[in-house]
Amino acid sequence: MTALEFEIIGEGTLVSVDVQHLYNAGYAGRDQAAVRHHIEELAELGVPAPTTTPSLYPVSSYLARQGEIVEAQHERTSGEAEWGIVVAGPTEDDVLLTVACDHTDRALEVHGVAWSKNAGPDMLGRRAWRLSSLGDRVDDLRLRAWVGAERTLIQDGRVGELLSPRYWLDVLAERGERAEGIALISGTIPMIAGVDQFADRWEVELLDEATGESSTLSYDVERMPVPIG
Repeated sequence: MTALEFEIIGEGTLVSVDVQHLYNAGYAGRDQAAVRHHIEELAELGVPAPTTTPSLYPVSSYLARQGEIVEAQHERTSGEAEWGIVVAGPTEDDVLLTVACDHTDRALEVHGVAWSKNAGPDMLGRRAWRLSSLGDRVDDLRLRAWVGAERTLIQDGRVGELLSPRYWLDVLAERGERAEGIALISGTIPMIAGVDQFADRWEVELLDEATGESSTLSYDVERMPVPIG
């Protein structure tokens, strides 16, 4: 269980949530034909294909984090620009939407996606919207990521490219798991070709261009000491 705190955009109030269960969505683009093409590309790199798409991976709840540092065991780890929903209470108004970044072990990914998801943290922003307050604007929110000290743009898209927060809330409800303390990370949008994802810094932004309000996160990737043995 992990305690997170969010400033609610448009209110300025703080909401605390004890994350008790955490999920990572995968292969979650709305264009599932494009998803299948991406799976074929990953297979050429040795990443095993999922048995079902979209996929949903349970992740240890302690991996939900807010912070400025991610410790990595080696150089082949990277983030992904995502959104996250956090259920903070029993009502529709208690579902929060924030920016997120799933920091994944790419070396382990070729042995199992679910394993790789549990090898790094899910970083979440410190500001969040009440999902109900966004109405039909959710799909239009802009999702971007930059890497390195030079802030090289690596991802740029819209929430509407991914399966919606409402879709995943319905999935959780069908599983009997839509309850206070649940957090779910969305899956990601395509990366810009030619940009090195194995960077020592990640920044992600979820922007409401209609109001100028945003939820952001940033962190440095620090290599852990060389092990003995």
